[in-house]
Amino acid sequence: MSRDLPDNLRRKLEELRDQFDAIEAELSTPEVLADHRAISRLSARRKALSPLVEGLVEFDQMLAERNEYEALIDAGEDADLVALAREELPKLEKRMARLTDSVQSRLVNADDDAIGSVMLEIRAGVGGDEAGLWAGDLLEMYQRFAESMRWRFDLLDLSPGDAGGVKNAVAQVSGEGVWADLAFEAGTHQVKRVPATETQGRIHTSTATVAILAEPEEVEIELDPSDVKESITTAQGPGGQNVNKVSTAVHLIHEPTGIEVRMQETKSQTQNREKAWALLRARLYERQKAQQDAARTAERNSMIGSGNRAEKIRTYRWKENVAVDHRIGDSVNLGALMQGGMRGLIDALRREETARRLASL
Repeated sequence: MSRDLPDNLRRKLEELRDQFDAIEAELSTPEVLADHRAISRLSARRKALSPLVEGLVEFDQMLAERNEYEALIDAGEDADLVALAREELPKLEKRMARLTDSVQSRLVNADDDAIGSVMLEIRAGVGGDEAGLWAGDLLEMYQRFAESMRWRFDLLDLSPGDAGGVKNAVAQVSGEGVWADLAFEAGTHQVKRVPATETQGRIHTSTATVAILAEPEEVEIELDPSDVKESITTAQGPGGQNVNKVSTAVHLIHEPTGIEVRMQETKSQTQNREKAWALLRARLYERQKAQQDAARTAERNSMIGSGNRAEKIRTYRWKENVAVDHRIGDSVNLGALMQGGMRGLIDALRREETARRLASL
């Protein structure tokens, strides 16, 4: 067995420990204490990092304990202590190996665990009115699951289907582990059942698409003053003698984007500069937000696809009362699943994803 954690794992854990300490310090500052959103965001991140930091501390404690056992064995001065050390050392090494595996698993999922709010969007896909009914059933399934997890489920928008159900629904779901769990639900959900409107008893195939997006944080503008060319000029246009002859107008050019701002509203150069920089930040905010919105739309579209049956991640077979997840091949009881009993299936999906991430370390 290695005498320590793998080098890349230890380096990463030490980086996260530094982040944890920085968050602890930040949470005690007056600025953060006055901002409930910042407190919520930082607290979620701290909670996600805490088991990793504790794991590193615990491993180092066990490493020191192992060194003591080995020193006793090497010294050989006390037969009873040597016998005790030889007995305890294998047990300790097994605990260290289990802890290493646990820490690695937590590490590859830490970023997911830190996200506590998502946007859930459900759209009726292929299948006409039955697709709308199916989308409505999925919405109820997620509401029940959220209730069982004690998450907050806020329906933000709903377009009813022509025959019931929904054409489109958007909800905000908030709570511990919400992104880590619900991210697996993104994709096309296919149902095979006899619609209520079917008079011949024939089984129809319909779909609904689900998109899960981490709720975007407030856009933060990182404006490097060195990227801005500033010049002071006289005001242009109508004005009195002082306005046109004294250099009080401020002209800013953000060179990376080409955004240009001129401010000459007041006779004070200082006030014009403050307003010019504020306007520049506002325009950069608008630009950055538009880019993020475009990226988010692309991400959503990549998740939900076109709603075609070939893109399905899961099939719900009413007649057999089973739901099959095609990514892991597991079948679960459909009735229990539709009542919000999703925990077992999601745990299986999480284990599969954790194994994949560990394999890529």
